[in-house]
Parts: sequence; C-alpha cells; structure tokens
Amino acid sequence: MADESVEAPGRNRDKRENMDYRSKCAALKALVLDRELTFVMEAHNALSAKIAEECGFPAIWASGLSISASMGLADRNHASWTQVLDVSEFMADHVNVPILIDGDTGFGNYQNVIRLTRKLGQKGIAGLCLEDKVFPKLNSFLGESQALTPAEDFCSKLRAAKDAQLDGNFVVVARTEALVSGLGMNEALERAHKYLEAGADAILIHSKNSTSDEVVEFARLWESRCPLVVVPTKYYRTPASVFRSARISCVIWANQNLRSAISAMRRTSERIMRTESIMEVEDEIASLEEVFRLTGEMQAQEADRRYAT
Repeated sequence: MADESVEAPGRNRDKRENMDYRSKCAALKALVLDRELTFVMEAHNALSAKIAEECGFPAIWASGLSISASMGLADRNHASWTQVLDVSEFMADHVNVPILIDGDTGFGNYQNVIRLTRKLGQKGIAGLCLEDKVFPKLNSFLGESQALTPAEDFCSKLRAAKDAQLDGNFVVVARTEALVSGLGMNEALERAHKYLEAGADAILIHSKNSTSDEVVEFARLWESRCPLVVVPTKYYRTPASVFRSARISCVIWANQNLRSAISAMRRTSERIMRTESIMEVEDEIASLEEVFRLTGEMQAQEADRRYAT
C-alpha cells in the first residue's frame, strides 16, 4: 500500500512529474485527509484537464454533467459509463494530478460498481464519487424531491467499491442528496453515518440552496468524523473562509470550465457570423501555437526526430 502521508500535489510542482497510478491515489487520499482546504476543478476532456492542472489545481473532478453536456447529452446517464470512462482515461493520460470521477449512482447496483471500480484502477483514475439517488439519475438542480435509493442498498455499493479497488489509497466519496431532495438534516446525517461505516473515505454533502447555511450546519453536527466535500454551484457567493472555518476538506468547482467554454464559443461564433471575418477575434483567442503546446506537439516532433526512418 502506498504511503498515505505523501505530500499533496499542487503544493510542489516538481513532485507532479511522472506520477504513477499508486502515487496519484496516495496524492488524492492525502488531499482529502489534509486539514488544509483543497480546491478541485472540473474538467470534461483532456484539454480542460490540462488547463486546470497548469493553473495550479491539485486534482481534477471528471464531471458527469460536463462530460455528458460536451457530448450533447442530458445529465440523465444518457452517456454510458464506458463513454465517461473513455473521456476520463484521456484526462488521466494527459495530466499528472489525480482525478476524482463523478460516478453518479454507479450505473446500476453493486455488481456494476465492482466492474466500474476495477476499470477505474486500470485506467489510472484515483477516486470515485457515488451518489445515493436512483438509477438513472436526474441532475440535482432539476425538479424537487428526487427519490433516493435505500441507504442499505447504497452501502452495498460503497462496500463493493472498497473491496474492488486496485490500490489501498483509492478514494471513495459518498455523496448524499438528502438535503437536495428535501429530506432534512437528520436524514442527511443518518445516511452519512451509515456511509462512513460502509467504508466511505469522505462524505460529499450536497445542497442547492443559494447560501451555504445548511452545509455549514451539517459540518458542525458532523464533528469532523471524516472529511467533508462540498460543491458550491448555487451558493457561489460563499467566501473560502467560511469553508475553512467549517473544516471542509475539499471544494469542487463542478461545472465552471464547461460553462465558460460555452459562453466563449458563443461569443466567438456570433462575432464571426456578424462580421463575416475572423479578424476581430484572432487576437482574443488562443493561438495555434498554444493549441500545439497543450496537445503535446513538441513531444510528437521529438518522437519524429528519434524514430522516423
């Protein structure tokens, strides 16, 4: 088993180089367990993952919503688990920081979770987040009172994931939607306790309120029994100091890269359509040289020099 005391990536860039799978698992585990608040950035393909890594984020969230949306699919498990895994594998190949994948409900029961977890290990993904909604899932910000799977059934998925992991430091995050579904604080706490007992390494407490009040209250009542993860998509005005004071372990920015890309592409397309020229946008968009750099063109040219006959 890899040493859990390994220094988290992102705080020493030199240590990122050539991280193998075991090192990535240990690094993600260290980030989750660290008392210092960690910020994890969403990516939906290898290019966005590389940009997030270069901006200093120590880990990547392979977002189910963003990956589905990038395929033009609704966030209802319309993208199969193998399609999500394929995209995540490209990310893992392209960055040295660890990846935590949004595994939705596990794409079925514990049998599906076993195969998913094993495949994640084979593809170099360092962690898996599972949520306690029914399959197929509906995005948390759509509708009201979404049905949750019985806690006992969800615990079977968590135990299956921990038993199937290929590395002892592989991270399993249990996400409860009790607050999102309107079931209240007591239900959220009760489920979180069960998920911790089932082997979860961390609890993701989700909320769609416009303030962080209920996740902060959850954190107070939880009393640091294990690391807490939050996704402040709706309570985005909350300063980081609030999360630090609440002893939150990780904040996931879960969809901002995708949403910013949509806005940027729309602005560019509209201007080119209106002006019938690319002259106005050329100085505002990434150069081809930057595209070549991000996609490893220099390494490909070096390979040509070494191996071409």
